[in-house]
Amino acid sequence: MKIIPLALLALTLYGCSPKPQTQQAPPPPSLPVAAITSGTETTYQEYPASIEGTVNVEVRPQVSGALDKVFVDEGAFVSAGQSIFKINEQPYRAALNNALASLHAAEAAAGNAQLEVDKLTPLVENKVVSDYQLKTAKAAFQVAKANIESAKANVSTAQINLGYTLIKAPVSGYIGRLLKKQGSLVTPLDVDALTQLSDVHDVHVYFSLGEKDFVAFKEQYPGATLKDKLQHLPLVSLLLADGSEYAKKGKIDVIDGQFDKNTGAITIRANFSNPDGLLRAGNTGKVRLSLQHDDALIVPESATVEMQDKVFVFALADSNKVKKVAINIIGKSGENYLVKDGLKAGDQIVLSGMDHLVEGAVIAPQKATDKVAAVVK
Repeated sequence: MKIIPLALLALTLYGCSPKPQTQQAPPPPSLPVAAITSGTETTYQEYPASIEGTVNVEVRPQVSGALDKVFVDEGAFVSAGQSIFKINEQPYRAALNNALASLHAAEAAAGNAQLEVDKLTPLVENKVVSDYQLKTAKAAFQVAKANIESAKANVSTAQINLGYTLIKAPVSGYIGRLLKKQGSLVTPLDVDALTQLSDVHDVHVYFSLGEKDFVAFKEQYPGATLKDKLQHLPLVSLLLADGSEYAKKGKIDVIDGQFDKNTGAITIRANFSNPDGLLRAGNTGKVRLSLQHDDALIVPESATVEMQDKVFVFALADSNKVKKVAINIIGKSGENYLVKDGLKAGDQIVLSGMDHLVEGAVIAPQKATDKVAAVVK
């Protein structure tokens, strides 16, 4: 009997409690949107490069002997014709003296042969001796003259070898490492050169382009042939190993005739002026190429989302719904991506707040502020 009043009291209290209200859906998020624009933009690609002098010469001995003198130091600048090494000349001077002595002996023998011919000529004419002896004397004279020519050739060879003992700079440039010191025995068959000489008043910078990059590179510039295109190529920049840009611009002047079968790349050469000698053979760096894109679609990098190696944007569709669109990026200019396809000029995309957006979500589009619009521009 006591339980009944308690149950009635509970029902009364439940009836007097406030009824739960239905939750209202949150308003759609207000996000900035902007229309995609197109324009002419320039992108830059960087390629590893190696630097060589316009002339890189290995200085090697052409005769064997002991290295008597070294006239220059490593890194020194030398002019063409300047003496840089001296090989012991005594054996070669002795060989020259021997060749001269042989020449003199041959000349004396020829003189004797000429006298024999002169003596026999009147005797044959007077039929005192047979003409056979005169013919023999004349043949001996011809042999003597041939011996003179051979002796002269030996003298020339000896003089050339003697001249090779003084090694001179073939071109103006900078001396590399001196791998042989004074007193070393050197021969023409040595594996290592005495040194290397680099002419670096201008330098050649070599870099490589893959097939895809090379095709795009060629299509940028007018001309029916590669030779014509070389005339219209813009100047290129050189980035040094520390990341700084070399003060002078370079000109692409040579494109290799074929692709490397191993790397699938083609070598290109740019020429840079180097009046101060800052660049040396063996330096490395990067060549920066500019590529111009006409009517490229411009999308801020901050308005994109990367997923599974693809880049997406959220485009505004009907009824203020958003859809996720994959875009094909062909380059980057500053903070903007250049888009090849996936969008068209005039399409509106969400500029920020994409972290919580999903396909088909409804937003309240807000025109981009001047600051955001400037980024797009």
